Amino acid sequence: MSEKSRTCRACQKGVELTYKKPEVLKQFMNRRGKILSRRITKLCAKHQRVLATEIDRARKLALLPYEELP
Repeated sequence: MSEKSRTCRACQKGVELTYKKPEVLKQFMNRRGKILSRRITKLCAKHQRVLATEIDRARKLALLPYEELP
């Protein structure tokens, strides 16, 4: 029986989570503009907190929308 690797995508690949790269942050949001959960994003708790902070910063600078209307 093989076990799934439970490693964080940001730790493993060295993904830089910063508000200066909204195209990277959009990968962790759904179409409506909500932040996806850790279970879906495959991030550790530390990087999920960083992600939420950086998305908030990008929203305040109008680099990302608060929500998209259908």
